[in-house]
Amino acid sequence: MARLILVRHGETEWNKSFRYQGHSDIHLNDNGIEQAARVRDRLAGERIDVIYSSDLSRACETARSIASMHGMAEIRQTALLREMDFGQAEGMTFDEIKENYPRIAGDLQAWRTRSPEIRLPNGESIAQLGARVAQFAEELKGYEPEETVLVVAHGGSLQVLICLLLGIGLEHWWQVRLGSASVTIMETSPYGAAFIVLNDTCHLQRSAVSENR
Repeated sequence: MARLILVRHGETEWNKSFRYQGHSDIHLNDNGIEQAARVRDRLAGERIDVIYSSDLSRACETARSIASMHGMAEIRQTALLREMDFGQAEGMTFDEIKENYPRIAGDLQAWRTRSPEIRLPNGESIAQLGARVAQFAEELKGYEPEETVLVVAHGGSLQVLICLLLGIGLEHWWQVRLGSASVTIMETSPYGAAFIVLNDTCHLQRSAVSENR
């Protein structure tokens, strides 16, 4: 497989207010637009052969900013890279989830130690997210080692993709932390994957970076 550059989208107003976004189509806020421009400049010297993006606006807007520096008109958008679907809890903060779904909120806090099958009403589980992202990971196998693929997506989908590339269980997804507009670079081969850069946010020194999904 190819060299991979993984970018989490820039900040949105829901990131700023710590609301679960999931499949909700929320645009970048002003800070997120600036962050996307800083990622663009950070990657200006990188060779990029193809760009994949989640089809949600916050990821597409980030991807388009990066593509503009490379003169690339085509961005391959895919729903496979969407954030986890939080179902009826989308738009809520964690405190609001605790108030409305107290039993499930307890399960959410236990995601680190319990089954990846836990999910919110009408939402996805980590296992379901993993199955979806695994379909995308199969596409990456078609690229040559000398090619570079940029993937712009969300905290959850990128954390799961990294677990899949490293060959570790999805129960470790929470141990991979990715800030807004962060850059992660991996080299992949038939023998596995390795980090070159993980969660690089140095390019955001003057931006307020939100850590929530």
